[in-house]
Amino acid sequence: MSSVPPIRRISTEAAPTVVDAATADRWVSAPAGGEQPSPKDAPPYVPAGAERMRVENMSVFFGENEAVKKVSVSIHTGEVLALIGPSGCGKTTLLRTLNRLTELTPGARRTGRITLDESNLDLMEATHVRRRVSMVFQQPNPFPMSIFDNVAYALREQSRQRPKKAVIAPLVEDALRRAGLWDEVKENLDRPALGLSGGQQQRLCIARAIATRPEVLLMDEPCSALDPISTKVIEELISDLRKDLAIVIVTHNMQQARRIGDRVAFMYLGDLIELGTAEQVFERPMAQRTKDYVLGAFG
Repeated sequence: MSSVPPIRRISTEAAPTVVDAATADRWVSAPAGGEQPSPKDAPPYVPAGAERMRVENMSVFFGENEAVKKVSVSIHTGEVLALIGPSGCGKTTLLRTLNRLTELTPGARRTGRITLDESNLDLMEATHVRRRVSMVFQQPNPFPMSIFDNVAYALREQSRQRPKKAVIAPLVEDALRRAGLWDEVKENLDRPALGLSGGQQQRLCIARAIATRPEVLLMDEPCSALDPISTKVIEELISDLRKDLAIVIVTHNMQQARRIGDRVAFMYLGDLIELGTAEQVFERPMAQRTKDYVLGAFG
């Protein structure tokens, strides 16, 4: 007689245990012998580069609904910060708030402080913010124009006078090279962008996003609509781009977060539950809810 395997249950009614971000960042490696370290014994997390953005005690509301709850996190050049968590947990809302897209939604409001290079984001012109904090969306969204003009559009929008093609061409080439697309399209830049494959279209959108040389690149599930081969190309591109950029990526693919994330932030019902290195979050999660999520108990 075969035994019935036990059913694993978790509670989603109890309030989540929220791990302090500063504490989580210190829990980065296990000592000899295999015992888990206490946060005070672990070496502090050392960011790869300078701090670009800081979010302090930020909440985002849509009407009476609090979608993001008092989140604090820093964003650094030279690293990829991966945001994970189930659908509706506030990841994309947090991401869109970083370049002031959330405020375009009727009824949305925000509390807390966001800084870009120590300057208050609210005191900057929105278009200036979006030039410095650029975004790539889930679905590739090339404009119905040529490959060249898709990238040139971003550059022209930032110029007071429309620059000549000869002036802008080297900048378009540079962006396409950085996006890993130049060799595939250099012979036919006048080709309609909508004729490219899905993976090529997404790299074109990345080229358009980085053409103005932003300091921060936001990516909302950039590989969700792509096949595994195109996903691998995009992930390699992200790893290369982070040398010069601070990158924040939302992903439902935990394997992807583990592959490309330097730090990982787990969100649940608007709370930032845990923030730490990818190794710590996936191998030694501090919060039970994080452990349940990364082990697939819910999602």
